[in-house]
Amino acid sequence: MAGKRVGIMCGTFNPIHLGQMIIAENACELYDLDEVLFVPRGDAFYKEDMLNEKTRINLVGIAIEDNSHFALSTLEVERGNSYTCETIETLKTKNPDNTYFLIVGADTFVDMGNWKNAEYDFKEVTVLVANRIGTSLTEVEDKMKEYKDKYNANIELLPISCVDISSKEIRKKVRANKSIRYMVHYKVIEYIRKNNLYKEAQ
Repeated sequence: MAGKRVGIMCGTFNPIHLGQMIIAENACELYDLDEVLFVPRGDAFYKEDMLNEKTRINLVGIAIEDNSHFALSTLEVERGNSYTCETIETLKTKNPDNTYFLIVGADTFVDMGNWKNAEYDFKEVTVLVANRIGTSLTEVEDKMKEYKDKYNANIELLPISCVDISSKEIRKKVRANKSIRYMVHYKVIEYIRKNNLYKEAQ
């Protein structure tokens, strides 16, 4: 039986926002993915205003529940502090027939060469790079050439418009009692309000 084409999107999702979901949806359509896994990171206390793992998982769950191509994976939270290479290895071990695509923003992509076992990541997945304001296309293209030469990496650009939404800006707006409509899923807004999230530094 043929495996599925599965995208992997890792992040703190603090909170998950529509920019990330638009990127995932575009990846599904452009690269014929059967599914995109949203993989929340474990607690990262060096991050500003970091919500606990359970809350961030809940936010991802309610944001993606109405999209049949999106799924939630708690692999990294269950494992604690983890590396992308470990996540890829676990997924491939469980589902060896699947083909995996790692979806990253341009700012993350240019640093991938410094990741633990970067050679493994580039060998085992196709990397899909989404535009991100603040990272030039020239810088991305230079890194693409570097990684392809060094690792024989399979890298593709996601040809979509930049979506200038950041979790940090969302948190600032919540604290200032400003609207975050059209930045996050409406159910995420309801959850944030109901649970009084981000009103004070965590």
